[in-house]
Amino acid sequence: MSLKRNPDLWPQSLPSSNHMILLFTDYGAADIYSGQLRAAIWSHEPGVDIVDLLHTAPNFNIKASAHLLAALVPQFQAACVCLAIVDPGVGSLRDAVVMLADDKWYIGPDNGLLSVVAARARKVELWRIIWRPENLSRSFHGRDLFAPIAAQIGKGIFPHGKLAGTVMLQVEFDASDLAEIIYIDHYGNAMTGLRAGAMAHDEKLRLRSVVLPYAPVFSESTSAQPFWYENSIGLIEIALNRGHAAALLGLEIGDMVQPCTRGLSDL
Repeated sequence: MSLKRNPDLWPQSLPSSNHMILLFTDYGAADIYSGQLRAAIWSHEPGVDIVDLLHTAPNFNIKASAHLLAALVPQFQAACVCLAIVDPGVGSLRDAVVMLADDKWYIGPDNGLLSVVAARARKVELWRIIWRPENLSRSFHGRDLFAPIAAQIGKGIFPHGKLAGTVMLQVEFDASDLAEIIYIDHYGNAMTGLRAGAMAHDEKLRLRSVVLPYAPVFSESTSAQPFWYENSIGLIEIALNRGHAAALLGLEIGDMVQPCTRGLSDL
């Protein structure tokens, strides 16, 4: 990761007018919070494009969410704006930041959530959010603090006077893969923080006392055998053909996984 040393200047790669804002939160799709977030963005910049990327990031789990966000980054358009909020420390002294990483914008808490993206990026610029609105709920910075900044940047307006340049995040996770379950979808498929490109297809994946073989797709595995495969965002995922792998194996976010040594026939 390389940092520019003159971060108070407006970057060259500003988003075009009315650019896409992606929402990545642990607010839950069925609760009131994601709707308030969208309404807050539109109240500042009516008509800006908003995409609900994910509102079921692992609750309060900053590290798992940071790795999930980093895995989704390659699908983002250049100059898009990602409002990322998994913020159990809201209302505390944790900082709030704006980050430009490889021509993509991120707004969120400085609690490690953006740090895996930063650690894997070629070029990063950072600003602290020093502005505070008059009516700031201590428990809902997503709506009152982050959303207005995301709206401005999404419209190609640099929020001069609201940001101060900085050269590093206060909380940093490294770029290494995370050998844990980081997300379980409603099908029961369990994503890990391991990138699949580092694991050969003849290797097996260990989860506690269970050892899982590789299958390229669901249809090439029997319905009774859980397996691992490379999912659509490049992560190793544990699945069961037409079944709920997480329920069958008793999986939870944070469970450790480990690649097995190749060729061990007793596993």
